[in-house]
Formats: sequence, C-alpha cells, structure tokens
Amino acid sequence: MSNQAPLLSIEDQHFQVICAAAVEAMDRLHVPGVAIGIAYGDAEYTAGFGVTNIEHPLPVDAATLFQIGSTTKTVTATVAMRLVEQGRLDLDVPVRTYLPDLRLADEQVAANVTLRHLFNHTGGWAGDYFDDMGHGDDALAQIVTRLVALPQLTPLGTVWSYNNAGFYLAGRVLEIIAGKPYETITRQLVLEPLGMDRSFFFPGDLMTYRFAVGHENSFQAGEPPVSVARPWPLARTAHPAGGISSTVRDQLRYARFHMGDGTAADGARLLTHESLAQMQTPNVPAANGEFLGITWFIKDVDETRIVRHGGATHGQLSAFVMVPARRFAITVLTNAERGDELNKQIVRLALHEFLGLDEQDPVPLDVPADQLTAYTGRYESLGVIIDLSLRDGALVLQLTPKGGFPTKDSPAPPAPPPTRLALCGQDEVIALDEPFKGTRGEFLRDPDRIITWLRIGGRVNRRDTRPTGNKQ
Repeated sequence: MSNQAPLLSIEDQHFQVICAAAVEAMDRLHVPGVAIGIAYGDAEYTAGFGVTNIEHPLPVDAATLFQIGSTTKTVTATVAMRLVEQGRLDLDVPVRTYLPDLRLADEQVAANVTLRHLFNHTGGWAGDYFDDMGHGDDALAQIVTRLVALPQLTPLGTVWSYNNAGFYLAGRVLEIIAGKPYETITRQLVLEPLGMDRSFFFPGDLMTYRFAVGHENSFQAGEPPVSVARPWPLARTAHPAGGISSTVRDQLRYARFHMGDGTAADGARLLTHESLAQMQTPNVPAANGEFLGITWFIKDVDETRIVRHGGATHGQLSAFVMVPARRFAITVLTNAERGDELNKQIVRLALHEFLGLDEQDPVPLDVPADQLTAYTGRYESLGVIIDLSLRDGALVLQLTPKGGFPTKDSPAPPAPPPTRLALCGQDEVIALDEPFKGTRGEFLRDPDRIITWLRIGGRVNRRDTRPTGNKQ
C-alpha cells in the first residue's frame, strides 16, 4: 500500500503504533487522507497518510492544510480574552452593551445574553443555522440580523446545547470593539503572534499551498464508498464558528501556547496564566460528564484533566486534545465524514500509548423492552429528525438529516443506517453500531419528570408530543 512507506521511517515506537492504527482505520472507514501531530514534552511527532483529493490526489503530509472547523471557536475566545485583558471587553455584561440593536426571538434573552453565554453554549436558541451573506466585510453584521428568526428552545443559561449561531454574534462583537473585520483581528492577536503562518480563513490565501478537500461517505449499496464533497469553502459568516484551515504543525503551536504560561514562542506575553486557566476551568455542565470552560470541553480521566475541542465541516473532521499537566497534545485532521470515528480511535489510543490514560465507555445495561418504551418517539431540531423505536427488544435510532449545511438551502445528505441504543445509566444511552458506535446521548426531563429532550451529538432535540397521525 502507498500508505505503508511513511510508517517505515517513524522511529518512535508509540507514534508508529498510532500511525499504523490510523492507516488501518483509513481503509476500513474509507477516509482518503489523514494528518497526525503529537507534542509530548519537548518532542514533536507529525505524519501524513493518503491523499488530499480522490479526484486529483496529492500525498498528505504534515504541511497539508485541512479545515479544522469548530476548534476555531477556541481561537475566537482567545481573541476575546486578549481584548478582556486590554480592558476593552467584558464577558459578563449584556451583548447589547456592544450591539445595542441586537434582536432575538426572546426579548429578555436579547437584553441579557452575555459573551460568556455564547462561549459556553447556553444561549438557548436553535444553533445550527448556516447562511451565506456574501464575501464582504459586512457578512457578520448581516447574519446577526437574521438571528431573530431562530426559536428560543430553553431559558437563557439553563441548558447546554451546542450553538454555532452564537459565534456569529461573538465574532460581530469582536469586530465592533476592534473596528476591523473578524479575520483581521484574529490574525493580528492570535495567528501571527503564535507563528501560525499556515492557518488561513480565505480560499484565496490557502489555495497556493497543498490542501485537503472534504469527502462524503455513502452507505448505499452500489454507490462508491466515498466522493468529493462540494462546495469546498464555508460561508464567511461561519468564520468565527469554524472557518480556519490549518496544518498539524500550526495546531501544535497553538496547543503549546494553551498548555503554557501565556507567552508565545518568542517570549512575547499574549495572555496571563490566569486567563488561560480561566478558559480551562469547568464552568457549565455539558453532555456525558464533560464541562465547558470558555469554549474548551473539559473532563478528567484517571484524575488527569483533558481539554479538547474539534470540528466538522463539509466532509472534513478534526480532533484537538490537550493534557496540560503532562505537556501532551494531539491533533488529527481527516478529510471524510467518517473521519470522526477515526479521530476518536486515534486519540484514545494515543492517550493510552503515551500517557497510560484509558477512558472507558459506559457499560450497556440489560433493560427489559417494556422499560425502553418510555423513550420511543420522534425528536426534532433545526437540523435533524430522530426517530426512536423498538425493534426485536432493542431501542433503535434512525436519524434523518434536514439539510441546511453549509448554507440554509443546502439539500439533506442521505440518511445514515439505523443504530441500536443501549441504556448505560439513568436516562443515558450509548450507540452500539457504526457509524455512531460509542456516541452517547441523554434524555432530559421537565420539572414534572416528563421526557422532553434527547441531547445527542451535543444538540438538544425536542420530543414531538403530537399524535402520530399529525406528524408531517
């Protein structure tokens, strides 16, 4: 195999194990290209495998650009923290302090939402809204005016649910304070000081370098298992939420900064150690035992703190994980929809190989079918419909995408195959079948203990209580 040659040149035994597992997973999951970067102490390991594009293939290496997606949110928050330290921004005052004309579906939310709510995903409105307002510097200003149409799902500050749209608002606040486009202030305050000179927002900047394209995976018999995902670029409106394309080398520079004391490699101080620590301090309970700091996901494994993010764009999936106390970080960049499965496998293996950390999946419980009936029904959000039914005594999830990404008019991709769910705790479930194997979810109840939401994939999906015959 063409993927095998680079393995022969990898000297570190632990990294070789990780790369070999990545190559195997690429073949099994039909992921055309993968780049991996690991920082451990003063050492650094990078490798690339496969190709950038199945239609016009170039080898992937450590300098290949991938879309990192939502890890960009942590960059947006890092910009904000720099402005906080400069005395120009306060995370805990209403956003209307900076955007007095802000309108949302709920007036009380519009009057009281803060940057901290946006950064920890507790704004409460429907968050998976994507649209293209053009390429001009007014793109964020335009999309912020559209947020009024998004329904308020939960009260402000009460329920964690991943919210991309909140970062359009955060990015616009940064523009107002800086008096510059979001991309300019981000480059000036974070990317350039950290030496991230292979990290870009605009296709015109990155197209002169080697870059990966996304790929869609098919589960339909008779269809090719993978095809190029189009369009390639994200709308400019999405830049604060997920617009950066980067390399594993640049991502490791970013990781070293966030695991450090707030200084860049040249000694220039960008943030205080206290600000970095605040970003990595658990603040809001998220899903599946994790917490949110300021944009970072946080959990403890074997009494060791793990800080992470990651991202998904149109056919490109990334992982970004740090263990600051051990000076360890890993990033995995992939260019197919099933890259998320590969990312999870490789991150887990790397934590074991280098640090001896082993995160265990919860154990499925043996629950009688009649007790599972309480969870069946339809759950719906802006982006998906989820039907839960009983089949052969098991709870089965069928997800039906609605479309709307990368723009609101984008058609829905094909539905993935159904997956069995097993209870693994009180109102907690875990998926048993690929492509969702290991994905965890939670049923949320109202004050009367009635199941109202299914939170899975980080999003809350409202239970449909209409009679079956009335469902559209």
